[in-house]
Amino acid sequence: MSALYQSLVNGTMMGAMYGLTALGLTLIFGVMKVVNFAHGSLLMVGMFAAYWLLKITGMHPFLALLIVPPLLFVFGYYLQDLVIKPVFKSERGVREPLTVIIVTTGVWYVLDNLALMLFGAEYRTVRTAISGTSFSMGEVIVSWPKFAGFVVSMLTAVGLWLFMLKTRTGKALRATSMDREAANLMGIDQYKIYNVAFGLGTAIAGVAGCVIIPFYYVYPSVGVVFDIRAFIIVVLGGLGSIPGAILGGVVIGIIESTFAQFMTSTWTEAIIYGIFLLILFFKPSGFFGNKQDW
Repeated sequence: MSALYQSLVNGTMMGAMYGLTALGLTLIFGVMKVVNFAHGSLLMVGMFAAYWLLKITGMHPFLALLIVPPLLFVFGYYLQDLVIKPVFKSERGVREPLTVIIVTTGVWYVLDNLALMLFGAEYRTVRTAISGTSFSMGEVIVSWPKFAGFVVSMLTAVGLWLFMLKTRTGKALRATSMDREAANLMGIDQYKIYNVAFGLGTAIAGVAGCVIIPFYYVYPSVGVVFDIRAFIIVVLGGLGSIPGAILGGVVIGIIESTFAQFMTSTWTEAIIYGIFLLILFFKPSGFFGNKQDW
């Protein structure tokens, strides 16, 4: 029984971080109605930024949370403004412009190959004061890096939810996600809101990069690993749903951790993809998604 409890705890903590990686993806879709295929590459940028800050300045990845997410917000804001917005304008009136998906796919390949040219293909790890450390909760052993990542993930989700609910900009984001034409009529600049949404989604990817790097390898194509998980989680929880992203991440994390006790990782992956297909077939809006998004 203790092994089951250990798996549940590990799965919940890792699942929360999976949910964090999906949070920026679901925010961008919720506002812009576009699936950002470059999201994993933006996560990779955040991981490399935290890695090099540690190597060059000695700054702990959790302290890098004060620097990396703001920098990535600016990067995402102007990436949307300079690269993606012109495509949006050329397809004005189209609810889900497919050309934007192609552009984000191009950004994915550009970022991954740029990282490959600059840093090489080798896997890199970092060592911090809490790397490899743990504490006990009864019979359950809890990893300090993963526990800290879990806490940051939950705080980020709550902070984003409060931002969307309480602030003027958050209300503008929600209004644009509901009806962009009506929001325009109310004086909201939809393209500026798109910039903010993409910047926030990219900043959240930066947060995820900082909390994952203490216990995971970083390399140019690492984003693909988390991107696939993020897409499954977003579909499971509901496109555009903040609580859905966290819940979906926890569900996937628990399945991944628990089922691995009884079967090979190949079968665990098959179960995860099977659940993904079932959700698409029977409830494509996910647990918390809105039917109108589909």
